[in-house]
Amino acid sequence: MRSPSLLTQIIVVANALVVIIAVGVLQVLPAEERWSGTGVPAASGTAGPGKAKGGASAPPEPDLPSADLPPPVVATPEFARQVKANEAGMVPVIMYHRITKKRRASIDRTPAQVRAEMERLARDGYVPVTAREFVNGRMDIPAGKHPVVLTFDDGHPSHFALDGAGMPAKDTAVGIIYQVARKYPDFRPVATFWVNRQPFGLRDKADQARAVRWLTSRGFEVANHTWSHPALPGLSRKRIAEQLVRVERMLVDLGAGPSQTLALPFGAMPFPRSSVQRGKWDGTRFGFKGVFLAGAQPSVSPFAEDYDWRAIQRIQSNGKKGECRRWCSQYWLEWLNRHPGKRYTADGDPERISIPKELQGNISSKRRQQVNAY
Repeated sequence: MRSPSLLTQIIVVANALVVIIAVGVLQVLPAEERWSGTGVPAASGTAGPGKAKGGASAPPEPDLPSADLPPPVVATPEFARQVKANEAGMVPVIMYHRITKKRRASIDRTPAQVRAEMERLARDGYVPVTAREFVNGRMDIPAGKHPVVLTFDDGHPSHFALDGAGMPAKDTAVGIIYQVARKYPDFRPVATFWVNRQPFGLRDKADQARAVRWLTSRGFEVANHTWSHPALPGLSRKRIAEQLVRVERMLVDLGAGPSQTLALPFGAMPFPRSSVQRGKWDGTRFGFKGVFLAGAQPSVSPFAEDYDWRAIQRIQSNGKKGECRRWCSQYWLEWLNRHPGKRYTADGDPERISIPKELQGNISSKRRQQVNAY
């Protein structure tokens, strides 16, 4: 389902550009700001996850929009035709980094920019699913809607913090997601957070556990982004395994492991690729069902014949300037709106894969018994 004009060689170059830009940005930041998250102060009047100011337990939160999905339907070929279902279509997997009031790097986004992009997604009929749901083929969203995977790298404090009332701080990623879900009830409040050794900038293990459990109990995914965010191609297989296992152990201790998904630091794939798929270090094993890159186009459907779980494409959240003229979220969301037949549109039926008849050959052989063609 790739755009015919996008050659594999161009995609590789675009991924390399993302890596180069990210490395350059991170080299000029202090180490503690890169990975501990101390570079962005908490929102005014906020406290750590699970605590009010002064360390007291936060009061019970008011009702937040639910991540529950509506009851499934049984899709017949006629129903699939009516909703224009195409579950062989492309899925935008959007990549975010820091959310700051003043951008200091091209990959930064302001709260207003993130909010505007998510409201646009909601208006265009997109429903969030997690990366874990995506790689397992469980995008059980309502018929006629389109899945989008919202992903946040590095576990930055701007992704999640609770205010003094125990609610998500308004300009954090989680706060913005819930604001959009309140305004657009079909916008399911879930996302994936790929974290390093100090999730959300928290150093205290009890605070980390409260944060991770708060998120996972509400449908969010917290998963592996390596221990110290190194460029993996420069490491031995043993060192790569250590980077991954350390995070796996941490997440299990915090109540979120084991991970089924991994985001590669800088989007840089080591050789051999199997070194980040499964392995063992110090007696602990790891294994993923999806390994995600850093760019530069929507992913193919997980049901498609050419889907490769070992190298899943993402789109950087950004406008259409400079290197983002054709590779970032604004460009691709506009492109998908202009080419609705290329976009994944759900049938509302978790047991069937509904597609136009001419796309039957695009579905992987292990999924063909589920095909509902019209």
